[in-house]
Amino acid sequence: MRDEMPLAGLRVVELGQLLAGPFCGQLLGDFGAQVIKVEDPRTGDPMRQWGRERPYGRSLWWPVVARNKQSVTADLRTEEGQRLVARLIGEADVLIENFRPGTLERWGLSPEVLREANPRLIITRVSGYGQTGPYAKRAGYGSIGEAMGGIRYITGDPDRAPSRTGISLGDALAATFACIGTLVALHHRERTGQGQVVDSAIYEAVLALMESLIPEYQVAGYQRERTGTTLPNVAPSNVYPTADDEMVLLAANQDTVFRRLADAMGRPELATDERYATHGARGKYMEELDGLIAEWTSTMKADDLLELMNDKGVPAGRIYRAKDMLTDPHFAAREAIVRLVHPEIGEFAMHNVVPKLSDTPGKVRHVGPELGEHNEVIYRDLLGLADDELVSLRSAGVI
Repeated sequence: MRDEMPLAGLRVVELGQLLAGPFCGQLLGDFGAQVIKVEDPRTGDPMRQWGRERPYGRSLWWPVVARNKQSVTADLRTEEGQRLVARLIGEADVLIENFRPGTLERWGLSPEVLREANPRLIITRVSGYGQTGPYAKRAGYGSIGEAMGGIRYITGDPDRAPSRTGISLGDALAATFACIGTLVALHHRERTGQGQVVDSAIYEAVLALMESLIPEYQVAGYQRERTGTTLPNVAPSNVYPTADDEMVLLAANQDTVFRRLADAMGRPELATDERYATHGARGKYMEELDGLIAEWTSTMKADDLLELMNDKGVPAGRIYRAKDMLTDPHFAAREAIVRLVHPEIGEFAMHNVVPKLSDTPGKVRHVGPELGEHNEVIYRDLLGLADDELVSLRSAGVI
């Protein structure tokens, strides 16, 4: 295994804030890219303040989304700040930004201007609606993209208003697709020497996950609805109760797997019953079948049920919370959670890099930096600014 990380030597300037742009930067940084995050010198990225819990007065989200990054400050609302950042981008391979379309152009940092100075530059732009179209300049948060992309409508119970997942799903999806687009653009640049613009819209990233939702309506006239813990015509695949009040998810909707479940239940005849023998039949009689399975699982403790399901080859598992992840032997064996040291909080656990590469794996090298922590090393060592220039910029509030 080589010591050098796969994206070592790739320099990324991150101008985005909050989540969609920064998560793309996090993904690139996880595999060794130098990610230089530019922040407002007064407040920094709002993510420094966000999060439900704030022990020590610190966000627990910031150390995760800003991991492996360097922080410099620059006031992009000033001409001096714009010129400084333009110089920084001139030394970069990739620029990531997630401002409302038109913002970079207003600051004199349009793709045309930046690529004229640096033709190899890849400009990755993440926004709610994309860089073109009638909605482009609207404010577009992740939640709005989730609604427009279709996932909100089908999430939740049928007798309630559409629900949401407890994470920023739309932002993360747009960032992930932005990362894919960036890597594709880098591969193209290797062949042609030319950079390009990557345009990742939140609503389109959500739409990309919607399976056959569009043709189901366009061809068959079928509108997907909210179905709670199940999927229409897919059974059995649900959360079932146990004797010790745990929740266990069983997924035995394939014919061969259902036969194994029926055998484990001591009810092998269910696998040949015309109501349950085929995938289509089980979907039709889903509610009845779920009732039979729930009645059986209710007689067993969760550990015993899971052991039996594993022995029989039936996919099953608990619904995990953070405390379950931190103590699970499989998480530990695969190092799915990494523990670092935060300079003020101490031990700091977070999810590790995904996916795993056999020869050039990614690595979480450090938690998110302090505001402007790397001003000296970037502005002096990379851009060649003299000490008196740095003092002048700092006195003027530019950095």
